[in-house]
Amino acid sequence: MNVRLPVRDVAAGLALAILFMTSALAQQAGAPPAAAPAGAELRAARDLFEANLDAIRRRDRDAYLATYLDSEQLARTGPEGPSLGFASHAELSGDDSWPDVFEALDLRLVPVRPGVVYGTYRYRVRYGADEQSGLSERIFLLTGEGWRIAVTSAFNSPPGTPPPPRALVGATLIDGNGAAPLPQAVIILRNGVIDCAGSRDHCPVPNGIAISDLAGHWVVPGLVDAHVHFSQTGWADGRPDALDLRERFPYHEVQAGLRAHPERWFRSYLCSGVTSVFDVGGYPWTLELRERAERDTMAPRVAASGPLLSTLDFWLNLPAERQFIHLSDETAARHGAGYLHSHGAAAVKIWVIPPADDEFDRAASLVMSAGAESERLGLPLLVHATGLREAKTALRAGAHLLVHSVWDRPVDDEFIALARRAGAIYCPTLTVADGYLRMAVSAASGEAPRIDDPNGCVDAELLRRIALTPALGSGLVDSATVAQQTTRTAARRRTMADNLARLHAAGIPIAMGTDAGNPLTLHGPSVHAEMEAMQDAGMAPLQVLFAATRNGALAMGRDDIGMIAAGRAADLLIVAADPAQTVENLRRIRYVVRGGVMRGIDELRAPSH
Repeated sequence: MNVRLPVRDVAAGLALAILFMTSALAQQAGAPPAAAPAGAELRAARDLFEANLDAIRRRDRDAYLATYLDSEQLARTGPEGPSLGFASHAELSGDDSWPDVFEALDLRLVPVRPGVVYGTYRYRVRYGADEQSGLSERIFLLTGEGWRIAVTSAFNSPPGTPPPPRALVGATLIDGNGAAPLPQAVIILRNGVIDCAGSRDHCPVPNGIAISDLAGHWVVPGLVDAHVHFSQTGWADGRPDALDLRERFPYHEVQAGLRAHPERWFRSYLCSGVTSVFDVGGYPWTLELRERAERDTMAPRVAASGPLLSTLDFWLNLPAERQFIHLSDETAARHGAGYLHSHGAAAVKIWVIPPADDEFDRAASLVMSAGAESERLGLPLLVHATGLREAKTALRAGAHLLVHSVWDRPVDDEFIALARRAGAIYCPTLTVADGYLRMAVSAASGEAPRIDDPNGCVDAELLRRIALTPALGSGLVDSATVAQQTTRTAARRRTMADNLARLHAAGIPIAMGTDAGNPLTLHGPSVHAEMEAMQDAGMAPLQVLFAATRNGALAMGRDDIGMIAAGRAADLLIVAADPAQTVENLRRIRYVVRGGVMRGIDELRAPSH
């Protein structure tokens, strides 16, 4: 169970254990029956192996201990190295020793000599928030009482070790590349990538591989949220410019917490079926998340653009760190893009705040300068531009991704032509304004805002803070402000939906993004409302799914995610209803696969749920 041993200790002791200990153990345990054929011995040892592992799954202490040799020569490993004795092993096998999650795959057995079989399996265990994976060994000994485990060990795998192979069988496959849904599909996962995906004839299941029966389910690529902000919390404490609660929650402390514990949002994304995200603006530390998350199968894959170049010298920064680099002149534009390039940013992001009419030409010139420098450095250009004229300027500057809708007026033929020429991707981000409105309504009305979290993914501390909105926001927002915001938000939503429909019909690539981190646009579950808003705007369910998978991968600049095909990363979402009928069925998550590791929704829920 919860034993841990460095690999060097096992390597040093295993050969001696096999060569010397089994003889002494056999003598102590009594004369074994006559040797059986090797095949029969392997089957008997496998039966005992499976009984041992099944007892762990069922937390059946008596059945578990019955598989071990009742001898003071029983050899096992623990945190402090090897130890001997059945009695001490039994003492450790109490009710509090069972893992919360236990997965055993890739059982392998080999005969050592008559009456001795060596076996291994690959484990993944979770004790609370602590997850470990590695290799566990058993030596099976034939005694006068039958087969027993005489030696047991476990040691964790080094970081980056690929998970064991697995076959997903029986689900309907939607590959994310436009092929018709395929019933009764087989997907073979090996070394963290997709080895084969297709029909049973095309992808026969190899012998000895673990099989997950997914009959009655649908498998789609893991979702990609192409617009998130890890420097924001999902509530007012991360955006004091929206509702200033800094007296209660000092902004520098909020940011320190975000930097120290991004795993809260990592879990929430996976729990919501999101296996990749694009952080398109934040503090410099967000650039470090890519390397941290890439090999962590409890995290989505991350791309980050780092601090934003801004046409407005915005005040929301820290004393010694900036998340906004002011585009004060062309030199600042060049140096800002150069800074991002030197620090490994995945892109250059420009925040274009509509300037006064007499300042527009100057702002447009600076955007063009930043775009030219980004192109010279080989970095994609991302632009936040919600006005039509600003968005056209962004496209002329070579924008790769527009991370917001145009919401001030309908897009025109010139905009569509510019988007085609630039090869731009349009990320409509339809629902983020709703979060600001709901927070304002809560502060003005005294009622806590409703949280749309169908799978229990949201961090418990964030939920506690959101529940404080009515009390802490009282007096900061009045009913007249709410009325104006309601009218403005509704008008923008209509314009955004109409523009999305027109651009989609014109063949402009659409990606799904939420602007998560903004007030009440929560990291993870906000994807559901966003995809449903895209569907309501006229996109068919599979078109929305492609925007949230294949096109999200294009937005991130990755060709190894976003589709289910051989050679792609094994990042998958498994749901209990057909997403081709409605994207609402993507809420019915049963399993998420990240980097070849498959986790059930119960394991992924936030700890308080």
